[in-house]
Amino acid sequence: MQSEHSDASGGETAALALKILVAGGFGVGKTTLVGAVSEIRPLRTEELLSEAGQLVDDTGGVDQKVTTTVAMDFGRITIRSGLSLYLFGTPGQDRFWFLWDELSQGALGAVVLADTRRLEDCFPAVDYFEHRHIPFVVAVNCFAGARTYGAHDVSRALDLDRGTPVVLCDARDRDSGKEVLIRLVEYAGRMHTARLLDSVS
Repeated sequence: MQSEHSDASGGETAALALKILVAGGFGVGKTTLVGAVSEIRPLRTEELLSEAGQLVDDTGGVDQKVTTTVAMDFGRITIRSGLSLYLFGTPGQDRFWFLWDELSQGALGAVVLADTRRLEDCFPAVDYFEHRHIPFVVAVNCFAGARTYGAHDVSRALDLDRGTPVVLCDARDRDSGKEVLIRLVEYAGRMHTARLLDSVS
């Protein structure tokens, strides 16, 4: 997705907007991350958790959660002049996964948020992006009171492909979230360049 705007000298410069997905398990902090980094008021599609949902949504470890995303979150952040990221937060529950294929169309890459208290919840997102060859980073959301694990430990536990970045973050903190996104853009850029070179060699 590209557009053009005038620079200070009156010339035209390309403004690049990249699509990024923010994925992960139920209650891991996807809505929080999008809201923390977005420079616009984020679009949210949250609904109150219902008694019916208790039968299918595992709230263990996130007992204070009272709402859930039912479609997507949307935000925007400018990384530097001429480069903006459009962020699409995916719903975490299996029953909303039919939305993922639509959301992933044209995405540069994805952030898979992980909670070490419920690490198995991010396996489906990791599998989804690996099977579709969409570059992703795993961002470990460091919740208060949770045991701290290093990036290498998390990478081994998730059996990630070699080179897949794992970063520690605080989804509530704008600077921390922005660092995660920068790491993703750098990694995805390297992956896309390598694939392009492979295709012409």
